[in-house]
Amino acid sequence: MKMNLNDLVRYIVKNYPHQNELSKARLNKLIYLIDWKSAIENKEQISDIEWIFNHYGPYVNNIETRLMLDDRFSFEKTTNFYGSEKNIIKVKNDINFQEPNEKQKKIIDFIINATKDMYWNKFINTVYSTYPIKYSKRGEKLDLVKLAKEYKKLN
Repeated sequence: MKMNLNDLVRYIVKNYPHQNELSKARLNKLIYLIDWKSAIENKEQISDIEWIFNHYGPYVNNIETRLMLDDRFSFEKTTNFYGSEKNIIKVKNDINFQEPNEKQKKIIDFIINATKDMYWNKFINTVYSTYPIKYSKRGEKLDLVKLAKEYKKLN
């Protein structure tokens, strides 16, 4: 069963221990990792995102667009470690959200815990080391469920 994207983002934001590191790019990649792990373990993504392998790896503007339309979220402009601008996602109104079920929660919590202390370079290298990114071409749609089946046959 898929989870509403905004509910998923709210859960991540509320449970991510380093909230000042939760930029749009990191959030995007976290959701990708969550969907990838779910595809491997449960043969389905948690989100309804149609992932694309673009020049920034797995990234879709759909996440930001959907959050901007929801007045329960806000974006705080700040700078990263290197002085470049970044936008941090915040939950400003914590009402009417649906919690993940236990199966979803287990995967989301696993990805949060596995990546929470990674600096950007290690984090992005983890994303780029996943099977869909290593064995797909830029510009391709990433069918994570199909790719998980291929991955499981090889491992």
